[in-house]
Amino acid sequence: MNAEMNITRDEASPFSPPEAYNPPKIDEEIPYESMHNFLQVLRDEHDEFSEKVSDFEETIIQIEGGKIDREIDKQLRTFFEYFDEEIRVHNLKEEKELFPIISKKMNEEGSHSKGKENFNAIDVLEDEHSQFIQLAAVVFNFFALFSRIPDETSRMIILDTTISKSKELIELLKVHIYRENTIIFTYAHNNLTKEELDYIQTMSKEA
Repeated sequence: MNAEMNITRDEASPFSPPEAYNPPKIDEEIPYESMHNFLQVLRDEHDEFSEKVSDFEETIIQIEGGKIDREIDKQLRTFFEYFDEEIRVHNLKEEKELFPIISKKMNEEGSHSKGKENFNAIDVLEDEHSQFIQLAAVVFNFFALFSRIPDETSRMIILDTTISKSKELIELLKVHIYRENTIIFTYAHNNLTKEELDYIQTMSKEA
């Protein structure tokens, strides 16, 4: 997106906070200091992700308030580059190294849906991984389309849609990080042995 222009819009209001911050918890949340180092690393990465998501949220607020220029373009590119290079890699690490063993334990102890598919919390998180990768692709492509469309009315329609999709992405990322921090990492701490976590950490370093 390289267009430079000002758009007259109402002043942006703060985003409403996501609504999924009080899900049923498997166990009482474990303090960061008590967690295995591998889980601490994942938490540290989440903290960095949260900062990047907050920066992206601020960028969307500026766009919604009418600011579209080269600086906004730079901020958007920075976020999407980070998303592709860091967040996707983090997701793959979770899906390859941590999620399978947690899913297996949950299914063995009956912590899953009662339907035929034995759907558990890991399935939900993996589905969310797919959702926000798809949403990020949609938002990125819509911003690119916005910068290329000459018709002003069409541009505004595309921009409105892009802002809406961006808010969906922001909310999903925030809720997802919260769920993993408070539910999944706590479950891993309480239900995986130190040897299992040591092994996962070793495999992660060798990957």
